[in-house]
Amino acid sequence: MKKLFILWMLFGFVGGIYGQTITITEQQTNEPIDLATLTNAKSNLYATTNSKGQADISAFKNVERIEIRSLGYKTLITSYAELEEEGFKISLETSNLSLDEVVISGSRWRQSSDDVPSKIISISAKEVALQNPQTAADLLSASGKVFIQKSQQGGGSPMIRGFATNRLLYSVDGVRMNTAIFRSGNLQNVINLDPFAIESTEVLFGPGSVIYGSDAIGGVMSFQTLTPQLSLTDKPLITGKASARYSSANKEKTGHFDVNLGFKKWAFVTSISSWDYDNLRQGSHGPEDYIKDYYVERQDSADVVITQKDKLLQIPSAYSQINMMQKIRFQPTENWDFQYGFHFSETSPYGRYDRHQRVRNGLPRYAEWDYGPQIWMMNTLNINYTANNSVFDQMSLRLAHQWFEESRIDRTFNKTERSTQNEEVGAYSFNLDFIKATGEKNTFFYGVEYVLNDVNSKGELTDISTGISEVGPARYPQSKWQSLAAYVTDEYKVADKFTLSAGARYNLVMLDSEFDTTFYPFPFTEANLSKGALTGSLGGVYRPTESWVVSANLGSAFRAPNVDDVGKVFDSEPGSVVVPNPDLKPEYAYNADLGVAKIFAGIVKVDITGYYTTLKDAMVRRDYKLNGQDSIVYQGEMSRVQAIQNAAVAHVYGVQAGVEVKLPKGFGFSTDVNFQKGEEELDNGDTSPSRHASPFFGVSRLNYKANKLSMELNLNYQGKRGFEDLPEGEKGKTEIYALDENGNPYSPAWYTLNYKALYKLTDTFDVGGGIENLTDQRYRPYSSGISGAGRNFILALTAHF
Repeated sequence: MKKLFILWMLFGFVGGIYGQTITITEQQTNEPIDLATLTNAKSNLYATTNSKGQADISAFKNVERIEIRSLGYKTLITSYAELEEEGFKISLETSNLSLDEVVISGSRWRQSSDDVPSKIISISAKEVALQNPQTAADLLSASGKVFIQKSQQGGGSPMIRGFATNRLLYSVDGVRMNTAIFRSGNLQNVINLDPFAIESTEVLFGPGSVIYGSDAIGGVMSFQTLTPQLSLTDKPLITGKASARYSSANKEKTGHFDVNLGFKKWAFVTSISSWDYDNLRQGSHGPEDYIKDYYVERQDSADVVITQKDKLLQIPSAYSQINMMQKIRFQPTENWDFQYGFHFSETSPYGRYDRHQRVRNGLPRYAEWDYGPQIWMMNTLNINYTANNSVFDQMSLRLAHQWFEESRIDRTFNKTERSTQNEEVGAYSFNLDFIKATGEKNTFFYGVEYVLNDVNSKGELTDISTGISEVGPARYPQSKWQSLAAYVTDEYKVADKFTLSAGARYNLVMLDSEFDTTFYPFPFTEANLSKGALTGSLGGVYRPTESWVVSANLGSAFRAPNVDDVGKVFDSEPGSVVVPNPDLKPEYAYNADLGVAKIFAGIVKVDITGYYTTLKDAMVRRDYKLNGQDSIVYQGEMSRVQAIQNAAVAHVYGVQAGVEVKLPKGFGFSTDVNFQKGEEELDNGDTSPSRHASPFFGVSRLNYKANKLSMELNLNYQGKRGFEDLPEGEKGKTEIYALDENGNPYSPAWYTLNYKALYKLTDTFDVGGGIENLTDQRYRPYSSGISGAGRNFILALTAHF
């Protein structure tokens, strides 16, 4: 008997209940549509289709209103009885002009965008397949609404509405990715994610602190990885794909494989990807200032400057990466759903290209400046329970452990001392979220969260001539960062055409750091912080007709000082060194935005959102004194002392606008443009442009889709940022910018013309690819330390099974 019980637990075959299965296909091709969502707002019911376009809708029996949505298709509203009449087989009509879709990032629960006042965009797996992004940062850039900065090829730091780095929040499967060492400088952590293993991506623009807490000032990037799919029949569901890709600009060699094995109650997903990138070749036509035609090599105990044969290669920028994911799902009953996920990502060491462009006394400043392997590991356990009791309709419990490891390795040209700084962070999080509908008008979202970050930082100095190592200065103090929070949001249906949403969150943040004064004579040995923050939001969505929608939102957000703010020591720019400041306090943001979207005659869609954000007590880098001194010797040179301080008020405002046109014969045209302007207060009372307010940028696309073929011709572009419009902190970085006629750095305007295509050869094989940067432009996105790829040929082959 005991053995039979174990077998039942492992395979879930005994006592299975047969449900009612619906099949959803595309009207034109009759191909199955996966990840189509079926919802009933009144009962909080939902279901999603698997890779065969099938879903179990037993829970919807006798429901009179079922909303069926999928990105790129017209929404269908029907009833269970009507579906039964159709034999539970329906087709969706393609459409690029939808005003509503199902989103998760707004509340952590599935909602119609009709009810969310914040602007949210979705990036589907189909769009990713067409665009063939090399990294998750490139995936975000493909949206045309997120600006990406890169300091090296192995990087990608998103900028959203004038904010970036630790003022944006990353969420993976509902788990906060940000840690206590996410810095105010450019962040590369998004490349830890595998674009092949991402099921859907959402970007929430504007403050998201009510749901996500500290750091969600400028926006939230929410990534949902592949969900294990259960079988709806007695036969196991076996699906998956294998992909191979080559790109010419960096000799990319990429391979990916994932497989889903689903039974009635158990399901498993395994995914593995590998990338190998050579040094990146930039374009032929553009500023000569972007060309560095040399690199440093160690020969016979001396550093030698080597002249490149191909001056357009950016050396060193090569790197490789591997990602693995394993998920297990167990659904013993309709009410319970258990999902465990394991994620692992590791890069090779890679050169920080912007630092390799620095020169001192006519010679390279550094012989080495590399990031060591960047490692991310995450274990998650998600438990979802549906009860429909007096306290909640659904409950979600998320337990997560993450491990982050990164290091910085640098050595001055013709010096034998190599400095290595290694950081390790153990991040633990607990989220308990609930949703409860009271009557037909009110839906409450509420929950609690606890986060603990354990930061361990070490330094090492090695004499490369003798191989002898000794303890060196660490980048951070040994620290513990904790966050405890509770939140509630009420979504109130004032009328059929108007939804009001209001929410509040209280967050308590605690930080305890211990400083090592062996290498730096700090006038303190510890920093302790305990700060509470109350944030709120109020917004509404008005939809007078099916063809247009108006949304408005007021919100506040905050960011609590983390270990990077309070305790780091590093060289921010030539001649400056940042030191710890234990007296920091949180910064607060106040935001207002208004959006209007309208569809004209079923063929033209216009979408415009305006926003304004004020950031008070902004944590910014400013001149500082350490033990009464405004300069100290750091890495062998006298450097001006700076620290992160609550020293500024910042303002950001802008407009996001988009136009889509549905043309005859399968053609379509769209344009997305982004204008933003930011300024921050300086010590002397003057103002400077904000560092992370990007120049005007956008993308225009001409699409064609018919049967098995999808094609796109797009134009990416960025406006000029002149010297007078550069932030004060950027004006000294002559190594990464072009120089104007006066020898001052500036960011020139640029464009790239790109062609992408995807063709379904058979039911099993797809071939995709295209040509990026057709005119071979030499361009460098604003604030980036490395140029984009020159003319780049891409070829990808994918097998589905």
